[in-house]
Amino acid sequence: MSEDYTGTAQVLTDITLEIFRLGGTLVVEGDRLTRDLGLTSARWKVLGAIDMEARPLTVPQIARRMGLTRQAVQRIVDEMRGIGLVEISPNPDHLRSPIVSCTPKGKATYEKIMRRYTAWANRLAETMESSELKKALKVLQNLALRLKEVPYATVRAKRARSKP
Repeated sequence: MSEDYTGTAQVLTDITLEIFRLGGTLVVEGDRLTRDLGLTSARWKVLGAIDMEARPLTVPQIARRMGLTRQAVQRIVDEMRGIGLVEISPNPDHLRSPIVSCTPKGKATYEKIMRRYTAWANRLAETMESSELKKALKVLQNLALRLKEVPYATVRAKRARSKP
């Protein structure tokens, strides 16, 4: 049997579950937004990671920025390379980790997606209060910071020390 939640831990758990549901909904909507271009939310994330940095990235760098596994990003990059959206070039700093960059077709596709997304985001934002969104953003940023400061490994270590 699990330990009882404190009141704050129960709210945190409710937020966590809502984030999981929201993440799934965003993936579905992202897939709808990109489907006719032959893409998925995951491919959009890869193009976005490269675009946000405004420079080519390695697969591990893309994975870290987008919260994906290196293996998943490698698979996605291989698929996208096959349809001409990204290209691979040697990395002089790390021979086993090549650099991924967008092709002109990849850049044009990403720009098309972002025009669609901007229109959708503007429409969705019309239904919400800016102040509420700003508060939610602060909470999520703080939660992300706390997760780095208090990873699950610290709970396991504390339990191991407290056992007789």
